[in-house]
Amino acid sequence: MNCLSVSQPFADLIVSGKKIIELRKWNTNFRGEFLIHAPIKIKSEDCRRLKIDKKFVTGAIVGKAELYDVKRYNSLKELNADQKFHFASKNYSNNAFGFMLKKSKSFRIPIPWKGQLGFFDVDLPKRAINNKEIVSDIIDEEYRYQWIGHH
Repeated sequence: MNCLSVSQPFADLIVSGKKIIELRKWNTNFRGEFLIHAPIKIKSEDCRRLKIDKKFVTGAIVGKAELYDVKRYNSLKELNADQKFHFASKNYSNNAFGFMLKKSKSFRIPIPWKGQLGFFDVDLPKRAINNKEIVSDIIDEEYRYQWIGHH
């Protein structure tokens, strides 16, 4: 499955459904569901600017979202008009692409993982639960969560 590293606090804003546009300087033809990875480094200046003071999960896959379109920003005026959707600072480059996101979801149990640049492939192993015939795909986090107290 595709995965994209997004620095905190932005990864948290995406998986909570507050950030629905992810800005990048590059375009993509990819459309569909992907995993959100939060790298180890936190953008503390953006945390202060956005008045977010919390402990973030880092170095892990923290959720998923669906990329359904890409918007090209040709001017700072266009970019600033969507600021409440992407949360970028006002001095962000005007040569940007906005990855339009929907169906964002936070994982209750983050999956430790090392990130990469751009979209990268994550092949998570399948794991048997309690040595029974039940096999759960680790990406289906809701299914995994219901089994925590049952093994």
